[in-house]
Amino acid sequence: MAQPEKLPANQFDHFYKGGNRIGALRGGPGGPMRPEEWIGSTTTRFGERSQGLSVLSDGRILKDAIEQSPEEWLGSEHLAAYSTSIEVLVKLLDPDQRLPVHFHPNRRFAKDHLALNHGKTEAWIILEAPAGATVGLGFEKVMKKSAIADLVEKQDSAALLASLKSVEVKAGDSIFVPAGTPHAIDAGIFVLELQEPTDLSALLEWTDFAVDGTKDGHLDLGFDTVLDALNFDPIPTSELEKLVMRERISGESDRSVFTDVASPYFRADYISGSASLTPAGFGIFLALGGSGEIHFANAPTLAVSKGDAIVIPFSAGAATFRGISGVLSRPPLASYAGVGK
Repeated sequence: MAQPEKLPANQFDHFYKGGNRIGALRGGPGGPMRPEEWIGSTTTRFGERSQGLSVLSDGRILKDAIEQSPEEWLGSEHLAAYSTSIEVLVKLLDPDQRLPVHFHPNRRFAKDHLALNHGKTEAWIILEAPAGATVGLGFEKVMKKSAIADLVEKQDSAALLASLKSVEVKAGDSIFVPAGTPHAIDAGIFVLELQEPTDLSALLEWTDFAVDGTKDGHLDLGFDTVLDALNFDPIPTSELEKLVMRERISGESDRSVFTDVASPYFRADYISGSASLTPAGFGIFLALGGSGEIHFANAPTLAVSKGDAIVIPFSAGAATFRGISGVLSRPPLASYAGVGK
């Protein structure tokens, strides 16, 4: 039977600098060019066959284990709605340099142009941030495709960054990022990210990064095509209020980390550890504070400490978290199948 277990580190090289805070938290290799960890991942990097996939303690690939025993891992309702896709990719991001201005396509674009069922709507949970740190979220004013194409051609990084709406962030904040939204993240912001289970990124700038954006920045579609996936309109203030939430991962009360805008894509709950009870279901828990235990209705109790990442199968049943706080990431409910852009 599928059992809850601690996941080994899953860092690998990327085109931007960072990763030492991940290594310190998770016991992984750290930086200098491993700024991401993919946790409980059944997703591969774009164009790769296996890189990105998480491995269980017995050496099996998590994706293969789920395919072999899908009802144990995911439950019948999830299987009926989403088949064996876990519907979510959980990451740690630890950039030592500003992330470039980039964006991700939505589901319709991904289906039409890449024959995929998912785009890349994502959300960030800010674990640490320097004073005054900001993220860029959408354009500040309406832009034209031709103008952005010109800035990409010139590689005018300063103008591209200045075109974004700047949002100051602090530890505990959460930011929902709809697919198509141009965005960037300041250096030094430590992020727990949830997203749709793809690796689809289009770069608008790549100067000072270890990547050839001319070759690898447009999902092999060419910039004229991939820019059609970009939202050139600013995010309305009324919508921005639903996307940015403050102080979501602290205190002694459990709570949802995101507003309902995230519900068709993924769920995340802050677990305070004060005898927190969660229902049966597939989940990925990252312990962020304390030391304690997770008691399961149908599986042995698991001792957990800060930095542990736990993959939880549906068959483990309801879980009670005692003494350990963190974030529990889950797929959308079955009732949201077919909902979302």
